[in-house]
Amino acid sequence: MASDLAKAGIETIVIHDSAVFGIMARVNKVLLGAHAVLANGGLIGPAGSNIAALAANQNAIPVVCLTGMFKFTPLFPHGQQDTLNDMLSASSLLGFQERSSSSDITWKDVEVVNPVHDYIRPKLINLYVTNVGSFPPSYIYRVLAEYYHNDDWESFE
Repeated sequence: MASDLAKAGIETIVIHDSAVFGIMARVNKVLLGAHAVLANGGLIGPAGSNIAALAANQNAIPVVCLTGMFKFTPLFPHGQQDTLNDMLSASSLLGFQERSSSSDITWKDVEVVNPVHDYIRPKLINLYVTNVGSFPPSYIYRVLAEYYHNDDWESFE
């Protein structure tokens, strides 16, 4: 995505996840993509989105989610969101060579958690921009009611 933005002439800086909080003072807005937008206004976004939204909230920087209406779902979050997340293999983070070459670490005792998505609470999102307009998180349930008939939701029950 960064290379596409740069090709379009938009100044783009790619930073590591661990540097998000440090760089946030130089940012004027955070744009996030969506895997799904929940009925309560919460967002299921790419892993790392929650830390960016938390850092933006701490620095009073607006967080805007760009998404299409097809990503809206009548589901509500429950518990720790494990049911809404997928996990990837640890091999995408640690190669086999790294695990076998370190003799001082016993890898059988290490648990690597590699989630695909983050849940971002509605209070951390300022605005959703969709193909039909812009909405605050508190209005998402109403948008779902306006654009979808109750019969459309039967498959979710």
